[in-house]
Amino acid sequence: DGVTEVLAHRNDNLQDKFMEIPCSEDYDSHKRFAGCTPRKCGRGVTDAVITREEAERIRRIAERGLSLGGSDGGASILDLHSGALSLGKHFVNLYRYFGDKIHDIFTEEDFALYRDVRQRIQQRIAQVFGISSSAMYLTKPTFFSRMNSTGAKTTHDEYWHPHVDKVTYGSFDYTSLLYLSDYSKDFGGGRFVFMDADSNRTVEPRAGRVSFFTSGSENLHRVERVRWGTRFAITISFSCDPARGIGDPRLA
Repeated sequence: DGVTEVLAHRNDNLQDKFMEIPCSEDYDSHKRFAGCTPRKCGRGVTDAVITREEAERIRRIAERGLSLGGSDGGASILDLHSGALSLGKHFVNLYRYFGDKIHDIFTEEDFALYRDVRQRIQQRIAQVFGISSSAMYLTKPTFFSRMNSTGAKTTHDEYWHPHVDKVTYGSFDYTSLLYLSDYSKDFGGGRFVFMDADSNRTVEPRAGRVSFFTSGSENLHRVERVRWGTRFAITISFSCDPARGIGDPRLA
């Protein structure tokens, strides 16, 4: 399968694992922000920021939201910030589509947990890369994903292509993924693969594990196709550009 090194096995319990790699030139074509734009690049994995119990609570938020819709294909998205929810082959705005019924689905406690988890991940990224967390801004898209083995129906369902976040989204400087289910127990396939020139390096998801990395071409990556079961994760991304910042989601 081309994977020659496992950075993080499912059964590992990692305090902190970090691999520094040279920064790509991607950041040179964007405005630089002192104290935030990556000068040290790399990728990290930690199982010590979010507990398994918290990850299970977060997954239940995703399950409740995604139960309202879902893609016809294998990848469904729920964005609590914009309200984007996969529905068939399209997206709807969760908040407009369901209106006041949204209060039957989510609670203030759900959103408070979401904020708390986001803040802890932001602080860990800042600590590892030696920047100030206040210089980082949550940016879009930040979203839940639910992946299964259903075939793709639209290009949105084709999540397995190699890509670079900085190239794809522009605003991303630091990307993180919080995994909400376990590789080989809840699903098969679906590992996260960093595609390096000399080899591929993979992260096996486990509930509560956070994988984070600088968003440039130094971290070209893909997700393996899910072969069976259901894989839940949340992508939380940060920009150094305050103009690209978004607020935490709130129950209207």
